[in-house]
Amino acid sequence: MTASLTADSPGGVSEKAWLKILSGYRTPTIRRSFYELAVTLVPFLLLWSGAWLAIHFGYWIGLILVIPAAGFLLRLFMLQHDCGHGSLFGKRQWDDWTGRAIGVLTLTPYDYWRRAHAEHHASAGNLDERGVGDITTLTVAEYRALSFRGKLGYRLYRHPVVMFGIGPAFLFLFKQRLPFGMMRAGALPWLSTMLTNAVVALLAALLIWAVGLVPFLLIHLPIVLLAGSAGVWLFYVQHQFEETHWSKPPEWVFPHAAMHGASHYDLPRPLRWITGNIGMHHVHHLSSKVPFYRLPEVLKDYPELAELGRISLSKSLACVKLILWDETSKRLISLQEAETLP
Repeated sequence: MTASLTADSPGGVSEKAWLKILSGYRTPTIRRSFYELAVTLVPFLLLWSGAWLAIHFGYWIGLILVIPAAGFLLRLFMLQHDCGHGSLFGKRQWDDWTGRAIGVLTLTPYDYWRRAHAEHHASAGNLDERGVGDITTLTVAEYRALSFRGKLGYRLYRHPVVMFGIGPAFLFLFKQRLPFGMMRAGALPWLSTMLTNAVVALLAALLIWAVGLVPFLLIHLPIVLLAGSAGVWLFYVQHQFEETHWSKPPEWVFPHAAMHGASHYDLPRPLRWITGNIGMHHVHHLSSKVPFYRLPEVLKDYPELAELGRISLSKSLACVKLILWDETSKRLISLQEAETLP
């Protein structure tokens, strides 16, 4: 039995057939795309400016606006994400230059990130293709084979303080400043990174000149860190859940891995909007060129997809402890559970 004909495919439709069905939702509406860009970018700029004005009356007043500003910066990243897939405008040059411009605000070099993210989409759930654009996940056997130092390092890496605190800060402030790991991918990732860094430095210098160093840091640093932590959490929970999918070829087949290896993070409507519907990740992985604003349309037309890999906001918190893949039971388990296995 091939993966494309598994019995757990929603609605009894083969996974390959879902690819054809979703292709009908891949066409963006240009006017809608510009609208989504405007209602994300303009409020972000207004909130940033408002935080700067409010900070003169006390930092905590300004902090009230920093939090929603971080939400809109997160949404800008989701638009940049769609640009990377060529799905925001459906025109490669429009998407690329929009993505590059947004990348200055999100501190994410667009071409560098797009290349790594494409590898993630091409290999998600493949145990033989881990390490690029994903969160390192070991099998139980691999973890047991590590030295004491290796086990400690992996546990620290997967600790929530590191994963959602130190990690995002390191990623957005330092790691993405140099495209290490892309040395064989040609000059574009390096050029994109260096140009992004230069424009970021120029924009930061102008803002520091206009508002002062301390106000700039008090406003922009927490915005970036909050948005970064939220973004890493979303990426984490979209693949790190109990019933996700990991396998090796020939068992690994793209449509099955895409549909069953990504979750449907069923968020409340306001959070769904601010996160650009990225919680409908199983649909996105199966057909990444569907614009983010058309993903709800897919679930409305095909409600059988809504229950596939569904995780509620409350249940998602338990995913933090699931750090090892058990190849026997075919599920992600906690370290404590792994220690009880023979």
